[in-house]
Amino acid sequence: MRLAFPIMLGMLSQSVLNLIDAALIGHLGQEALAGVGIGGYAMFMMTALVFGLSSSVQSQTAHASGVEKACTDQPFTTQPLRAGLMISLAIGLPLSCLAWWQAPALIQLIAPSKEVTQIALEYFRWRVVALTVIALTLCLRGYWNGLQQTHLYLRIIVFVHVVNVALSAALIYGVGGLPALGVNGAAIGTTLSLLLGLFIWAVITWRQCPPLTRLLPPWHGVKVTLKLALPHSLQQLWFAAGYVVLFWLLGQLGTSSVAVGHVLVNLSLLLILPGVGVGVAAMSLVGEALGRDDQQAAHRWGIDALSVAGMLLTVLALPMLVMPEPILSIFFTDESLVQLGRLSLQITGLMIVLDAAALVLAQALMGAGAQRTVMLLTLGMQWLLFLPLAWWVGIWLGYGLVGVWLSQLFYRILNSSSFLWVWQRRRWLAHGFKIDASK
Repeated sequence: MRLAFPIMLGMLSQSVLNLIDAALIGHLGQEALAGVGIGGYAMFMMTALVFGLSSSVQSQTAHASGVEKACTDQPFTTQPLRAGLMISLAIGLPLSCLAWWQAPALIQLIAPSKEVTQIALEYFRWRVVALTVIALTLCLRGYWNGLQQTHLYLRIIVFVHVVNVALSAALIYGVGGLPALGVNGAAIGTTLSLLLGLFIWAVITWRQCPPLTRLLPPWHGVKVTLKLALPHSLQQLWFAAGYVVLFWLLGQLGTSSVAVGHVLVNLSLLLILPGVGVGVAAMSLVGEALGRDDQQAAHRWGIDALSVAGMLLTVLALPMLVMPEPILSIFFTDESLVQLGRLSLQITGLMIVLDAAALVLAQALMGAGAQRTVMLLTLGMQWLLFLPLAWWVGIWLGYGLVGVWLSQLFYRILNSSSFLWVWQRRRWLAHGFKIDASK
């Protein structure tokens, strides 16, 4: 709990921020809300390409800390961070330019109408210019989390989110003499706040890790970082692409289903991110235990983290189950949209609780260096089971939004059961990564 609590609060603040954005933009109409939803998930897909850098840097740093109890200013401990920062610059800038150029082709694939397409396109382009900033921030966050300094993540992200809300609200509605930019204002506010967050991370790291200012990472460190980052990035990319396909499916049901689906997914993030936060803490604990060659402790950390996450997610899901209409009324003034999302919101609450094992143990497995196992299991379940089932039940059989969400409930149950089975078999103990301290 000491490690996980700051991460949970930080991740909850991110989810709350998404919900605040949805509430602010929702008053501009369902087209605006649908456009932000589509643009946001297109951005999620781009972020997924660099997301693996965070777990790669964190797992290596935690493992190194367990091997030698290294100090934060030793070159060996900072090697994964230095490699991650170099990779971020080399990959982030070209990707950002390419995504901005090809944005129309990407957005048109999933937008249900021309009005929504234009809104989503402008929103996405303002957001994607910060892709390199996100990559660099992920590396810095992974490094400090790997050293079990998770309080830094909480302090920085909460401050950044407060600035983000203030900037976005001011730019959306033209407060304090600023221009009223509508949806674009939300995107610009988010991008500026991300730049501020990177600056804060950089200052803290610069002061406490002097070697970063003068040492480039060895090629060996770059290769190890890429090897661990690639499976997780591919997993996140295809996982994000799965959400794009999900919104395409909802688009076949109409703009109303896209708007409601956007809110439901953000509400589900309010629940799953605390579970992921516990898993991120378990990643560091498992990596450190394996660095000390204590396999029993590594296994126990995963089970203990799952117990904690299960209790937390159950408590957080209760409001979704017992009072769905008041919650949906926060985002929709149209009663038909509230009724459309009512049952699906209750299903969301249930499926998040049942997904606890997948949320926690996926992160714990990455702490053991089993990124490839996590990738294959996650993508196999999503693309071979959930998406085909959602199309068949929701579109082909005509059960609509509720049918899609029932398919997701079944997928979550099976996915969680599979991760628990993999963890209990303990084969991941023999396939973890090793870091050569001499490098």
